[in-house]
Amino acid sequence: MPKFVTIGYGDQAGYDRTDASVRDAAHAHDDGLRAAGADMGIADSPVQVRNTDGHGVTVERGSFMASALPVAGFALIEAATLEEAVELAAKTPCAVAHGVVEVWPLRDTP
Repeated sequence: MPKFVTIGYGDQAGYDRTDASVRDAAHAHDDGLRAAGADMGIADSPVQVRNTDGHGVTVERGSFMASALPVAGFALIEAATLEEAVELAAKTPCAVAHGVVEVWPLRDTP
């Protein structure tokens, strides 16, 4: 089955202004995704890793991406199609709580 990485962006203010029943349904949806085998997590502060030309590793605190909303979490899900993955992502907390979720199809490596 094809795999997809989802990245959720959202903040506490958006979460707090979302009706509790909508949030509860979204969390229940996440519980169902986990039960079906999705790997999910809440994002913490990232680091950037470089090893240019294999000549030494450098690590810097902070993210490379820029967004109006912070990265809130991620998931690795399986779905038959991109459309199904979008449907699954659309019911998650970031999607319903004034945030956004990116869905990235994963391709096999050569």
